[in-house]
Amino acid sequence: MQKKNVKIIRAAAGAVSAILIFSSMNIDVLAKETGGLPSAGIDFILSSDATSVKNLKDEEDEKKKDNASSESGETQATASPTATATASPTATPEAEEEEETEDKVIEETAIATTTKTIPQMERKLEAKREEEGFKSLVIAKVNDYVNVRSIPSEEGEILGKLYDKSVGEFVSEEDGWYRITSGSVTGYDAVTLAKEVGTRIATVTTTTLKVREEPGLDATVLGLIPIEDELLVTEELDGWVKVNIEEGDGYVSTDYVTLSTEFVKAESKAEEEARLAKEEADRRAAQEAARAAQRKNSSASSDSAPAPVYATGSGSELGKAVADYACQFEGNPYVWGGTSLTNGADCSGFVMSVYKNFGVNLPHSSAADRNVGAAVDGIANAQPGDIICYSGHVAIYIGNGQIVHASTEKTGIIISNATYRSILSVRRIF
Repeated sequence: MQKKNVKIIRAAAGAVSAILIFSSMNIDVLAKETGGLPSAGIDFILSSDATSVKNLKDEEDEKKKDNASSESGETQATASPTATATASPTATPEAEEEEETEDKVIEETAIATTTKTIPQMERKLEAKREEEGFKSLVIAKVNDYVNVRSIPSEEGEILGKLYDKSVGEFVSEEDGWYRITSGSVTGYDAVTLAKEVGTRIATVTTTTLKVREEPGLDATVLGLIPIEDELLVTEELDGWVKVNIEEGDGYVSTDYVTLSTEFVKAESKAEEEARLAKEEADRRAAQEAARAAQRKNSSASSDSAPAPVYATGSGSELGKAVADYACQFEGNPYVWGGTSLTNGADCSGFVMSVYKNFGVNLPHSSAADRNVGAAVDGIANAQPGDIICYSGHVAIYIGNGQIVHASTEKTGIIISNATYRSILSVRRIF
């Protein structure tokens, strides 16, 4: 059967429009990469045998004319010599209206079909590009870090560090050394090629994402996730991905998330120094704000009883104060989108409001909390007051392997073991 590609001829403003679908044809359409969809139209790359909607219509019109001529010829050949000649038939208003209706139905069907087809093609193209990119990765498997040097020798100048599971782009190999590019660092290291170690993330693109118990729009809603939150992907299906949220494992449609793979990248010496300097400055500013807030709170309630102590283990006094303050609200309700420590808060609203009491402004987003403060190397090094980030969730570490967090509507604000779920990152404010 002949394979034909169809070109878009018009588009509605703000939407991608129209691919024409015929049951007797196989349609292959590839969107041209333009850096974004236009407001009124889109171009497609077509194969050499491409046929536009206009061409298809012209072909149909030619067939009609040929048929009409053929029928007319047969009539004249069989007509009686005495038959009176008649004028060639012309299109009636009813026929023109019927043809316009058919064209409209074709266009409307094409527009409706495109809404579903375009996202599917974009996802496949993006997945293919990402898979191709994986082929050139070099991934470090080290206990701590490996130095990236200017030449393939231990005598080379240290340009940066490649940490465990850090990823670089392979350039070339020389005497057992790999020349790589990672982040802003280009140099040589002696790491070995390793298997893929990235973290697959689904970022929410709709205002409120429904996570369902099964992959289907009719399945029961397990939980709600706000826009721009990031979810850990554990399985990918056709049009759906399995993600981990506070209520458990569930499924979300790929129409409402963007998928990406996170890798650790090498850090140059200059970048490391700049990062450490910024983290130290931020830490001092947060400490000053916290002390000012504590002085204000103390003067406003000098007769009140001291707060109970919950935090355990080593760490800063301010961090312990944050943990102790947060634990006072155990048992209070969980409210999606809420920020009240007494009347109800969600996970990021709870963390935000606890730290606000110490003069520190944090975002109302569990995804954004993954970038606040300074990075801590794993839960083993966590201290009271640290922020523990999970897939679509965030909590406050209180020591002894425990966290306090606004968990779910069913449980409210509770204290749990920190490792009850996979931890994405640990962040320190003080």
